[in-house]
Amino acid sequence: MTSLDKPTEDTQHSDARAVTEAALFEAFGGVRGMVETVLPGLLFVTIYTINKDLHLSAIAALAVSLILVVVRLVMRDTVKHAFSGVFGVAFGVVFAMMTGNAKDFYLPGMLYTLGLGLAYIITTLCGVPLIGLILGPVFKENLSWRTRNPGRKKAYAKASYAWGAILLAKCAILFPLYWWADTTQLGWVLVSLKIPPFLLAVWLTWVFLAKAPAPIDVFAEMEAAEKAEEERKAAEREEEAAGSRHRREA
Repeated sequence: MTSLDKPTEDTQHSDARAVTEAALFEAFGGVRGMVETVLPGLLFVTIYTINKDLHLSAIAALAVSLILVVVRLVMRDTVKHAFSGVFGVAFGVVFAMMTGNAKDFYLPGMLYTLGLGLAYIITTLCGVPLIGLILGPVFKENLSWRTRNPGRKKAYAKASYAWGAILLAKCAILFPLYWWADTTQLGWVLVSLKIPPFLLAVWLTWVFLAKAPAPIDVFAEMEAAEKAEEERKAAEREEEAAGSRHRREA
């Protein structure tokens, strides 16, 4: 390797890391997505801690979730993270209202976390790590990593195991509290566990993918194949036209 080669490789490596960071930011919502995830639950537990009013706490949490969706719609921004928050809060409100137990506001989210943690582990054991299914379209590689990019598949497997382990560890803390702690204790612990485990999982995903081979851009490949096919057909048409001219001249 010459002195002129190394800066080029360093630049390519930096570009790959930047692409990975941007893709993770897009897939998981970034800072704004985290705020939208935490705010409804934080509002619920704050109000319930102050006045123990289940109805007021639930309505306030649902209202702020809807406001977050409206803000995104007004700004013409992607609403998938805000909408997922609305559905999560709505299920929590329904559960809590049906049972009259404020702790049940958190139960749907806890069950979702448990199911998601198991899904990360199971899909990886089956050879189709979930994080690859999530990030493949973001990186424009779709499922090419499964058969054409083994190094990347290995990185996705490591990341999926990390996500599964972190989410299941979180459940190991929350479910005992659901049975033994009161609503405010459960609520504050749950809010405090929203961001740190998520950031740890995202960071580990970034570490694994930053060291993995670059994604195969299947969209660019399809465009190149279509362009080559168009050029081939154009060349055939030109040959046919030239042949027709030669026959007329003869």
